Amino acid sequence: MKKLILSLSIALLSFAAAQAQSGLGVRGGANFSNVSGDLQDESRYENKVGFHGGLTYNIPVVGDFFSIQPELLYSNKGFKYEDTEITIPVTNDIFRREGNMNYNYLELPVLARIKAGPIYFEAGPQASYLLSVNNNIKEYMNNERTSSATTEIDKDTMKDFELGYAAGVGITSGMLSVGVRYNGSVTDFMDKSSTEYFNDENFMDARHSTIMLTLGLNFSASR
Repeated sequence: MKKLILSLSIALLSFAAAQAQSGLGVRGGANFSNVSGDLQDESRYENKVGFHGGLTYNIPVVGDFFSIQPELLYSNKGFKYEDTEITIPVTNDIFRREGNMNYNYLELPVLARIKAGPIYFEAGPQASYLLSVNNNIKEYMNNERTSSATTEIDKDTMKDFELGYAAGVGITSGMLSVGVRYNGSVTDFMDKSSTEYFNDENFMDARHSTIMLTLGLNFSASR
């Protein structure tokens, strides 16, 4: 699977470069992500803001009405920890810790697109490859930051490959498009529980859940 997604990614880049007069474009924006699944205490995992960006390639099938659009995106998603706050006895100082887990993926959605005037609808499967994971922790004393650390996490406890789906809606105007897209996963991303970072026996059933606010630029639309 890893070789397949890398091969498809290289093919998309090569084809887009050779046929730039067709539907080559770029896309980027914000991710609002969390985890879902059979978790013991979902309230401990809060929404995290991340980002995405990459290439798109629109292939018309029925004029402007129906097209297929593969994309190659870098996507940062994950979740935010529930904040921990403690009042220290005697001094009454307030200690607070916050943090988030960042999962960085190379994603390849292949979307069917229907365009009705300026509005478009899109949906299709998505394959993702996990590039890296890091844990970001910040600590505060009386609302003043005292420490900040980012730790790279070993991917051995996680699956390299993820299968999912995407669906969205948006509007276009000339070369520009603005849309909202939901990314879900049909596979969990843990190979086994990691009690070092997740004190949850059922965390291995967790799946990524992401809402994307995205801005696109289609270079062929100006022709």
